[in-house]
Amino acid sequence: MLRDIITIDKDKCNGCGDCIPGCPEGALQIIDGKARLISDLMCDGLGACIGDCPSGALTIEKKEAEPYDEKKVMKNIIKAGPNTIRAHLKHLKEHGEKVFLKEAVAVLSEKGLNPADYIIREKKPSDGPGMPAGCPGSRLLDRREDNSKSSSATAGTLFSELKQWPVQLHLLPPVAPFFKNADLVLAADCAAYAAGDFHSRFLKGKSLAIACPKLDQGQESYLKKMRLMIDEGGVNTITVVMMQVPCCGGLLQLARQAAKMAERKVPLKKIIIDLQGNTLAEEWV
Repeated sequence: MLRDIITIDKDKCNGCGDCIPGCPEGALQIIDGKARLISDLMCDGLGACIGDCPSGALTIEKKEAEPYDEKKVMKNIIKAGPNTIRAHLKHLKEHGEKVFLKEAVAVLSEKGLNPADYIIREKKPSDGPGMPAGCPGSRLLDRREDNSKSSSATAGTLFSELKQWPVQLHLLPPVAPFFKNADLVLAADCAAYAAGDFHSRFLKGKSLAIACPKLDQGQESYLKKMRLMIDEGGVNTITVVMMQVPCCGGLLQLARQAAKMAERKVPLKKIIIDLQGNTLAEEWV
């Protein structure tokens, strides 16, 4: 049948994976370094994933495709867990897909699950924090004004200086509010484990992004995000905290390239620590 369906431009796709969380149906996967539509019947053609693609590789086109099958999709989504179920139902509700929503609810009932446990109701002013939808790892959190300490803290407790979420560079929106006029720490994943005082020494009063220049895929998207953090996010300075191992040099190179591409100019500092967390070098570059 002829219907709307996601089309992926392989030449534009950089394999960053940002589109994956944006597809509650699980129709997209990264295969051989590129985003792929794994099945026509799992793509509803509503385009929720398009806004998450940094390279413009995703479009909606009318073409011959298998009919979208809500019941089959829902059975797979149930296996993925409660958060994915909620994200999918929310997705259908926001797009006014009443028929698909009705079919999804029917599948939940058939499986002995209470649909009311998964349908996110509209928040009222009197409500407290709502139930999280989608992947909680990518939900934005800004706690810079929160100066409270843990109520369970005991004497000698080292308090966390982390005032934001998320922190992984793939998940970070480049124009998140906690980047505005902020000093950014771009840290290698391993750095916080090597330096026992990472929070008090490097993170206090700063925003954070973490990445691994050796193991992370889709690093082309890292470069674009870093440039946007400078030009549109509004970071003031960037401090790269990296390990002494050679592969960590890629993190500094990333920051340098982004700073060179950006229209705004920001100071860039490098800090190199050894496996025991000792500072081997610290300088503005």
